[in-house]
Amino acid sequence: MSDPNQPDDLIGGDANLELASNRTSLSFEGTQMSADNTLMATVRTSLSLISFGFTIYQVLGKASAIVPQASQLAKNLGLGLLILGLVNLVMGLITHRLFAKGLTRRRAGLYRRGLLHHEVRYHATPTYLMAFALLAMGLGALGAIVFRLMD
Repeated sequence: MSDPNQPDDLIGGDANLELASNRTSLSFEGTQMSADNTLMATVRTSLSLISFGFTIYQVLGKASAIVPQASQLAKNLGLGLLILGLVNLVMGLITHRLFAKGLTRRRAGLYRRGLLHHEVRYHATPTYLMAFALLAMGLGALGAIVFRLMD
């Protein structure tokens, strides 16, 4: 006979198991937020590299009348920083996506075993979408430089 003080929707009918399940769900959410925070740090680093690279290329690259060798060095440095920022951003996006998939798999396994109430599929967060927007802008800046080099 069931205890009238115990709700019927508890996992396994046990309050301790229910509390453990809730803590586990919250830890998954915290882990997802930490992954987003890591992606934001990657975006900040990439943004700095891309913007410094583009700025160095544009500003110091125009100093060819003063010191011609410095102008070429500045262009190469700027282009290198821009490419490094784009590579960093792509690696961060791939890592974030793989981590989110793994987290979804782990949570789905716990749900199938009846240890969690809800199955959650992690979706693209605003940070993830913003990183793709920055990637598009960075590729546009790289394209502007490359097409200018061809002139």
